[in-house]
Amino acid sequence: MQPDPAFGQADLTNCERELIHLAGAVQPHGALLVLDGGDLRVLQVSGNVQRLLGVAPEGLLQQPLAVLGGDLTERIAALRRTADLREPVALQCQLGAERRGFDAALHQLASGALVLELEPAPGSPVDVELQDLAPEVMAATLSSALQRFGAAPSVGVLADAVVEVVRNLTGYDRVVVYKFDPDGHGKVIAESRHPRLESLLGHHYPASDIPQRARALYLLNRVRMLVDVDAPQAPLMPALLPGTEAPLDMSLCQLRSMSPIHLQYLRNMGVTATLTASLVREGQLWGLIAAHHYSPRYLRSTMRAATDLLAEVASTRISAIENYAHAQVALMVRRLEQRLVEATSTEGEWRYALFRNPRTLLQPLDATGAVLFCEGEVLTTGETPSTPELRALLAWVQAEAGAGDAPFACASVGQANPALDSLTPTASGVLAVRLSDRSPDWLMWLRKEQLQSVTWAGDPAKPMVASNPLELSPRRSFAAWSEIVRGTAVPWSTTEVALARGIGVALVDIIVQVQAVRLLIAEHQLLKIRSAVAGAREAVLVAHAQGEIVFANDALQALHGAPVDKGRPVAELFALAPVVQEALTQMRAAHHGWRRELDLRAADGTAVPVAVHAEPISGNDGQMLGFVITLMDLREARRADTARLNLETSLRVAAQSSASEADEVISAILTNASLAAMDIADARGGPPAAPLLQELENSTRRAAGLYAQIRSFSK
Repeated sequence: MQPDPAFGQADLTNCERELIHLAGAVQPHGALLVLDGGDLRVLQVSGNVQRLLGVAPEGLLQQPLAVLGGDLTERIAALRRTADLREPVALQCQLGAERRGFDAALHQLASGALVLELEPAPGSPVDVELQDLAPEVMAATLSSALQRFGAAPSVGVLADAVVEVVRNLTGYDRVVVYKFDPDGHGKVIAESRHPRLESLLGHHYPASDIPQRARALYLLNRVRMLVDVDAPQAPLMPALLPGTEAPLDMSLCQLRSMSPIHLQYLRNMGVTATLTASLVREGQLWGLIAAHHYSPRYLRSTMRAATDLLAEVASTRISAIENYAHAQVALMVRRLEQRLVEATSTEGEWRYALFRNPRTLLQPLDATGAVLFCEGEVLTTGETPSTPELRALLAWVQAEAGAGDAPFACASVGQANPALDSLTPTASGVLAVRLSDRSPDWLMWLRKEQLQSVTWAGDPAKPMVASNPLELSPRRSFAAWSEIVRGTAVPWSTTEVALARGIGVALVDIIVQVQAVRLLIAEHQLLKIRSAVAGAREAVLVAHAQGEIVFANDALQALHGAPVDKGRPVAELFALAPVVQEALTQMRAAHHGWRRELDLRAADGTAVPVAVHAEPISGNDGQMLGFVITLMDLREARRADTARLNLETSLRVAAQSSASEADEVISAILTNASLAAMDIADARGGPPAAPLLQELENSTRRAAGLYAQIRSFSK
């Protein structure tokens, strides 16, 4: 009887528990040394130093790094004076009396120790073929690729360009772009392959194929290469790092050996060598560029840096494309708002106008039905469940959504709540926005069940093939395996969720205006209507025709920073009081709305930038009753403008430097960044732009740094 394996009975949780960052070994094409951060004594080495460096492990341990000869010690000293070593920094060096060339990477651990990785440069003995390009060919390839990326109008077109460019650059047999969905499952959305290989385009991979620990490492170490799945690994000596008596944290090591489980997974696929590059958006792993080869393949560090550069620029383009969709959302919402405001002005009611043309409500979100819960009424359009079923759905959505104004989205209502399984034919998916914090008012879009044929790379229901974790593979067969998925709708996209949020905000604004009309027409109902207006999330003022404040809700007073007294002139709240007073006068005369960006005078004397939207309110006899004024806080938008100006300044300075060198690659990087900045900054109503622009600036600097490394190594 065989003993139980250390991890217990094998299943995919072993992959999750595996400490892959503590691998304790390196791939044999390079050597690793851990150095004391003070005197550069060698504390730990990989077992292959004799073959690659010409010195046995025992001849290096506890010896000064200088025993290797050459210029390595001087190179490291120079880097420590100028570089941030919290992330690996590339360098070139020569070792020994023969002055053998090496590509190297250096980073520093939290303990102060230095991790040095060495790979033989072209012309040095190595077991696998070196893949590299001439400098002028590399520059032309990158420049052309980046221009193509910048012109891509959609993620699909961009992904197709990425796989073609990366495969032509690196020579791998297959290159795919692999995108993660919200549940962590992956789908191949683009592919370039050798004609002899079967296509994986459209195949799905379960989330368990890439454990969370591995996903975290993909964010730290953006490009990973496996040269030969069957090559023996070189263990670290000693196994524990002296001074810590713990395994070396290899999270940032490019040479880190792969997980035994992952290696078996690749063998089952018939893959010998791999290259992966991370696609990162808003600090999260959006997807991967994955390259497979069916014989050993090694890329020099310059080629890996080029792949990293391409992935970095592709990531910025993905962010720009997806944020441009948010800009289109803002335009659609504005048109809907105008239509409903007109209906409210002429008919005194917006709800029926919203449902008058079902296509304009359903089509933008690709919904099959919609339902409005407002002031106790239930209005529907399209294909919807019965009213009792809808009220049950409302109760569940309210419980699941919790507090706050974020839209609630679900593509499988019946699976999430079996009690609502009867809704599946017409409401398998729901996207809901809250219209009031004080009453159960919601607008929901529905999607009926859509039977989907999903093609997996092997049967995802058969992940276990052995009880020994070191022999575990998620599956031995990767033949296409299809299943019909029932009880689910097409998932709601981020753009559709953003559109729903925008429509919800517009409706809340309209509801506030209608409630303000009622307040001014029927002051005997003041307490009731005031309560409704007070619950609005937007800052709202209601004023008499003379411009004196009737009511200011909590959101307005929070924005102002102090209570706002009834009877106070509206104009006094703003830095440009005469401008506001003149606008109110014109509205009284012309009976039309007014919009402008102004500074609100906060109670502490500071200026709060706001977008002001004022609408005159008339009675049934046409007499002016007053105004309803909503204020939108623009501080986040101003921060975004500042971030954009800073980015433009950085790009301008970099462009001037690039012009002096006439470098097309740097120019393409900067052009792509400038286009992305415009798309991000113009996307009102989406994610906050300031952090996205900062991420874009960081990404652009990183891409430029990678190209600088490529150029320096090519000289």
